[in-house]
Amino acid sequence: MLLIRGARDTDIENIRLIYNQGIEDRIATLEGATKDEAYMRNWFETHQGRYQILVAEANGEVVGWAAINPYSSRCAYDGVGDISVYIHRNWRGKGVGSQLLQKLEEAGKEYKFYKFVLFTFPFNKLGQGLYRKLGYREVGVFHNQGLLDGNFIDVMAMEKLL
Repeated sequence: MLLIRGARDTDIENIRLIYNQGIEDRIATLEGATKDEAYMRNWFETHQGRYQILVAEANGEVVGWAAINPYSSRCAYDGVGDISVYIHRNWRGKGVGSQLLQKLEEAGKEYKFYKFVLFTFPFNKLGQGLYRKLGYREVGVFHNQGLLDGNFIDVMAMEKLL
């Protein structure tokens, strides 16, 4: 059974482990270097209140997390959240992401977000499948949006009106 709950500071190490897997696997982020505890603690502190972090817990173990991140510092975009979803390697494709994302959308509505956006790699079909299943649509592709391991990477933008 999967429990979706708000993240606690005691979850930071597990969140870091899962995030670093996404970085190492080169499927989810343009980040090239893994993150240390100080980086993740600072990130955690900026995700309190409106900018939620949720974790998925199975048998007492954190197996995934999702977060609402600021999209822009401009007040015109105050209702737009940029989201992140990361699942432990052993739990990908097992429905964890769907449950996390559904709860994240509930939290987003509660905190007056009217839209979620996300950025994914066009080749990340598993991630796109999750988002499309829950009603996200492709907005477009930014060509050569960033560099990863010395190579240009395209990034697909997706959105959902809440």
